[in-house]
Amino acid sequence: MELEAFVAVAEELHFGRAAARLHRGQPTVSDAVRRLESTLGGRLFHRTSRRVSLTELGAAMLPDAHATLAQMRRFQQRGRSLAAGDGTPTTLVVAQAEYTSDQLLLRCLPQLRERFPDVAIVPEAMPTTAQLSALRAETVGLGIGWATGGVSGVRARVLSTERFVALVPADHPLAGHTALTAAELSTTALLTWPHQINSGLCDRLLSAFRIGGADLRIIRTADSVHAIAAHVAAGTGVGITVASALDHQPPGLRVIPLTGPSTTADQVVLTPAEPSAAATALRDLLLVSSGPPGGRGTPPAP
Repeated sequence: MELEAFVAVAEELHFGRAAARLHRGQPTVSDAVRRLESTLGGRLFHRTSRRVSLTELGAAMLPDAHATLAQMRRFQQRGRSLAAGDGTPTTLVVAQAEYTSDQLLLRCLPQLRERFPDVAIVPEAMPTTAQLSALRAETVGLGIGWATGGVSGVRARVLSTERFVALVPADHPLAGHTALTAAELSTTALLTWPHQINSGLCDRLLSAFRIGGADLRIIRTADSVHAIAAHVAAGTGVGITVASALDHQPPGLRVIPLTGPSTTADQVVLTPAEPSAAATALRDLLLVSSGPPGGRGTPPAP
């Protein structure tokens, strides 16, 4: 319960929302976080009456918490399988970061099942930073995430180069633009992904604004593009996401590509240093299916 509570609060940055997500009372979640902090000997969150944020310890421990929870779920799944007399099937855990293309993986999995019918494929939602830890520990066989710094002991290949896009209400002053620069979004109230979920994407976006001499003003984060679109439609601000996360044109919104330096990000496939035969096959299927890097990144037609 302690790790689940920590991860939920870290992703929601709100104890009430974390409690609702876990179907527990808020005092239960708060107590679980305090017990974990006591065990570790340090604070995981900065708490005020208006804001919750990760401490340096919390940010450092979050990838390990994700990997540990994933390992526990696989332990439980394997135990149930053995208890049911299903033998000891080989398992390939496929981790996927938020905002990466679901369609790409869905196209490749049926072909992988045909080639490796005895391999149990387990999809797992996991941020890129957590994938790196899990791949090094070999608790995950393959990951799809975003290019980020500090990749060691893991093989990375570019699947596609995705362009940042702005989600703008149809009646917004910026809605008539065919493209937007960081300078044109300076001081605009922006909604985007949490840094702890997609640090590589955040760092790339920060770079675009820094190079453009613009002020990046993020007023709200959301862990899905659908949540960002809902806030934009409600008039909260302008959303920023990547083209791969959009599988349709959001009603009532304009999708406008960002242009300028650092306004693209590389979607990557990650494997351990010595991947399994199934992981190697899936990596190759993904690379073939994605086409040449840079061939994607076009937003849906308005």
